[in-house]
Amino acid sequence: MPDIAQIKRIFEAALLGAGQPLSVPQLAALFEEDTPPHEDIARALEELKEDAAGRGVELVEVGSGFRYQVREDVHAWVSRLWTERQVRYSRALLETLALIAYRQPITRGEIEQIRGVGVATSIVKTLEEREWVRVVGYRDLPGKPALLGTTKAFLDYFNLKSLDQLPPLSDIRELEDIDPQFAFANTGAAIPAVLAPDASGDSHAQDIYEHEAISPDNDVDADIRDDTPEPAA
Repeated sequence: MPDIAQIKRIFEAALLGAGQPLSVPQLAALFEEDTPPHEDIARALEELKEDAAGRGVELVEVGSGFRYQVREDVHAWVSRLWTERQVRYSRALLETLALIAYRQPITRGEIEQIRGVGVATSIVKTLEEREWVRVVGYRDLPGKPALLGTTKAFLDYFNLKSLDQLPPLSDIRELEDIDPQFAFANTGAAIPAVLAPDASGDSHAQDIYEHEAISPDNDVDADIRDDTPEPAA
């Protein structure tokens, strides 16, 4: 049976080499017959978190498991390693994603009713292609409209362990005009959502609700910037 020091070395190497989050069962499976008890696995992961204190990387738990990622305070320098231009998303896409995250499961028609404008097909397609949103069922209504919900990839990308870590709706000023029933508080501050590097190494760090990220003057891809209203379903 490996001791804590050996478990830590194995976990650290696996997490750095995997290129994606690893769950506790995946980490435990590395040992085959000599699987350490759950207490030792938990202790090893906690000590690895503590070992990273003060370093440029940190060990965090997201929806799919544990991963090492660049700390926010050094991201501006490390991001220069990637030459791809950052993708900036339209207000319509962010509002649609936020409604799915907070009100899931929800249909496209219900999103259109809340926003008061049609949801472009390209927006839903982009969210599905990013694997942030998927069909989780169908509403028992004529036409069987699809119910949309978020995925583990959504949690991973936005650096969340679970949906419980989403900021309260009352704190999100950018959505205050969508529907009066939300009664958003005027907090005067945006809600940060740090985007961690994904499995492909593409790294984005921006405030999802900053005006800069949704300004129509920004250079964005056509399929992402498509805000053209479509008739409500």
